[in-house]
Amino acid sequence: MTEPFSVRVTVRGYETDTQGHLNQAVYLNYAEHARWSLLQEAGISQARLVGRGVGPVALETSIRYRRELLAGDEVDVTCVFEWGTGKTFRIRQEIRKADGSLAAEVTAVGGIMNLAERRLVADPREVFKELATDLGLFGL
Repeated sequence: MTEPFSVRVTVRGYETDTQGHLNQAVYLNYAEHARWSLLQEAGISQARLVGRGVGPVALETSIRYRRELLAGDEVDVTCVFEWGTGKTFRIRQEIRKADGSLAAEVTAVGGIMNLAERRLVADPREVFKELATDLGLFGL
C-alpha cells in the first residue's frame, strides 16, 4: 500500500474547549475512529471479532500536538500498522489539516485479546489474516 489509510473528520463546535481549540482528549477519539474505519474497510466488524472470540486492545498511546484545530476545520486522520514479532503491533497516525499541515501525531501499541482467556493472542497478524478481506490495509 503506497498511501496510508485515511478518513476525513470535521471538527465540531462541541468538541472545542474554552480557548476555542479541539479538546485534547478528542484527538484520541479521532484516532480511534480512523482505526475502526480501517477495520471496517478491511472487512472486519466488531461482530466478526466477537464471533471469533477476540478483540483489539490498546496497550499504550502517545499524542504529540503540533497545531491547534478549531471548529469547522477539516482533518484527515491516517492509520498505518507496523508489525514486529510477538503479541503486539504499532499503529502510527497523523492528523492533518486540509491544507496538509500536521496537527498531531498519535502512536499506539496494540494487541488482540482472546476474550475467553483474557490474554493476548500469540500472533495478531494471524487473526487479521483470517478475518480481513483486504490485508493490504494492514500492510500484510
